Amino acid sequence: MSAATLDQLTADLTTAMKARDTVRVGVLRQAIGAVRAESKAGPVEKDLTEDDVLKVLAREVKKRRESAQIYTDAGAAERAETETAEADVIETYLPARLSDDELAALVTAVVADLGATSLKDMGGVMKEATARAAGAADGKKLSTLVRAALAG
Repeated sequence: MSAATLDQLTADLTTAMKARDTVRVGVLRQAIGAVRAESKAGPVEKDLTEDDVLKVLAREVKKRRESAQIYTDAGAAERAETETAEADVIETYLPARLSDDELAALVTAVVADLGATSLKDMGGVMKEATARAAGAADGKKLSTLVRAALAG
């Protein structure tokens, strides 16, 4: 398991430990643990690709953002801030998100390339658009744009 992002996480963990940055140490340990757990999931330990590592990190960010929203709704603002801060730390290891305009252009290109004409083609368009975005797109936004492009 030698993905570049995992190596960077490990190096940053060492730096954070030396700097006695307990918050960052905790977040990085959780992220590294999630990546290692993913590699050990299933009957046989597998080597994760860079894309696999980024997917795990994106999932960790999503979990924390959802938790922050739940805490905010419950009136636990301090805990929500902690979750948001943790998500922000992990998000620095992810590729930059595509802007709304870039995402719309990507969807338009995929629809044209595949010759998609109706909502029946949504699965194929989503699969291709997700692959082209390579983790730089929010799935919910992408789905909304694809649905709009195919419906209209």
